[in-house]
Amino acid sequence: MAGHSKWANIQHRKGRQDAARSKLFSKLSKEITVAAKMGDPDPEKNPRLRLAVKEAKSVSVPKDVIERAIKKSQGGDADTYEEIRYEGYGPNGVAVIVEAMTDNRNRTASTVRSTFSKNGGNLGETGSVSFMFERKGEIVYPASVGDYDTVMMAAIEAGAEDVESSDDGHVIYCADTDLNEVSTALEADLGESSTTKLIWKPTTTTEMDLDGMQKLMKLIDALEDDDDVQKVTTNFEASDEVMEQL
Repeated sequence: MAGHSKWANIQHRKGRQDAARSKLFSKLSKEITVAAKMGDPDPEKNPRLRLAVKEAKSVSVPKDVIERAIKKSQGGDADTYEEIRYEGYGPNGVAVIVEAMTDNRNRTASTVRSTFSKNGGNLGETGSVSFMFERKGEIVYPASVGDYDTVMMAAIEAGAEDVESSDDGHVIYCADTDLNEVSTALEADLGESSTTKLIWKPTTTTEMDLDGMQKLMKLIDALEDDDDVQKVTTNFEASDEVMEQL
């Protein structure tokens, strides 16, 4: 019986993972379609599309899904999406930025507000938490590309601002407007990156205990479950012990 229960749990977890993967692919496809519709359908001539395609490839979105998303942008029946940023506070006063892409502003605003309220947070005005973040370009490379000095030299020559290295790899930061140029220069020197994307980088953080992190993860999961929500960013900080207990 225990074996059956364990198998059921594994199947349930796999089902959740598959559903989350499918939802992620859908969100990335939407970004590709919007980027291609706003500019040139050729990634080499459209920086935003190039970054969207690169991010999709980094999580193994199939090539045919990417091509279909680009093709959809050129059709007359392509949906028109509006990009909206929501800002608010989660459990323990942690700052939360929600980036959405929607064809119905009222629906999305209502859902996001309700999700904050039901999960120990509250939605604020635009600008209420974004001052605690900087908009940056983030380029990640595996540790195998070289040591800190090698990556730092390449980053400086490419026009990046900072490098953070650990056993897990190298994270390179640059101005948001320079991401396409810096990532292209780094590719010529270090090869293909693991991920390349725009992020909100916290300038101040909020320390979270285990209870706060459990509540925060419920809020993030609920927000990310919304098809209109593209990305959720917070400024939480938690100890290794707390993260392990999660």
